[in-house]
Amino acid sequence: MTTVLAPGFFPGGRGSPTRREPWWLTQRERDAAVVTMSDVTAADLVRAARQEISPAPPPNRFLDLLEAGRVPRERLTALAGEQYRIVASDRRSFAMLASRFPEPPAGPVFLMLAGGEGEALRLLADFADALGWGEKELRGHRPHPLAQTYPAYLAWSALNGTRSGVGLAMLVNFGEWGGYCARAAEALRARYELTEEAVAFFRYFAELPPGFAEQATEMIAAGLAAGDDPEESLHAARMMHAYELAFWAALAEGLD
Repeated sequence: MTTVLAPGFFPGGRGSPTRREPWWLTQRERDAAVVTMSDVTAADLVRAARQEISPAPPPNRFLDLLEAGRVPRERLTALAGEQYRIVASDRRSFAMLASRFPEPPAGPVFLMLAGGEGEALRLLADFADALGWGEKELRGHRPHPLAQTYPAYLAWSALNGTRSGVGLAMLVNFGEWGGYCARAAEALRARYELTEEAVAFFRYFAELPPGFAEQATEMIAAGLAAGDDPEESLHAARMMHAYELAFWAALAEGLD
């Protein structure tokens, strides 16, 4: 699918506005105009990414099987083990991003996300415990390579990515990820009779953090105003989406 970005906002693949402000404006008025145009550019970029990446969630075979009660227990423990590594890795990645981009709005957003991953690790322990796994088993799990492409890409982005690219990728993919987590929580309760405490990890990710959409959009705008390439940001969102799908596909591998 070809993404059509609004004309006049992305000259030469960069995030600065094309229109020259009238010479009679004061410097303060020019700065205000640039900020306003950057905000519009961020909104347009988010809209374009959502139209391309998540108009409708693609089929998820693992969750289909989970809802039918056809995922064996050892694959559920594998889910816990994969998430144990993913969440720990993502916490470090968000902390790295906060150190690279400490100024608001990026710094506080990345620190919030890092803190959220710490809470997720605590909740994940309850899920693992319901399956008979403790810290030793979680640490001993040998991950599926394709299930770990998502955290590997986020770790790469923490070192090499832009704040707009990471912000856009997280924003447009969180909704789909949250929907999958909501389905997982309901299936585990209905088909596997797990307690609400045991599925709290999935409930936690089923909703966006309060204010995240607005904060992420501000972060994208700040990055674009500083020169982040919007096409590169779109590509980051595409990559993140593909790696999330790879995670679920890896979990379903070999299941009937």
